Amino acid sequence: MIDALSNIGRIGGADGMDALMQARLRALTPDVKAAPAAAAAQADTTSFLDALRKAAGDAVATLENSERVAMQGIRGEADIRQVVDSVMAAERTLSAAVAIRNKAVAAWLEISRMQI
Repeated sequence: MIDALSNIGRIGGADGMDALMQARLRALTPDVKAAPAAAAAQADTTSFLDALRKAAGDAVATLENSERVAMQGIRGEADIRQVVDSVMAAERTLSAAVAIRNKAVAAWLEISRMQI
């Protein structure tokens, strides 16, 4: 499970993710002097949502690619190494997605048990 979670930090690479967040912040933060905290909060929320959407899209693309390569392998059009590599990539992606889902469910259960 730790191995599955270690891939999450590499969504776009540490430098790529920082650059992506900075680009999103620049795009979402106009040159307005009023309410900079609200603009920063909106930019952070939006960039996190975009990162999740990108990660989900990449996961779906990996799974679809693996299915396509597996079908090519069945037809004899793909090398066995390519099939194994794509299936292993799909397995890692699915394990990471399940680990993220489990963490989200655990966090939701923890919040729901809190007394107000």
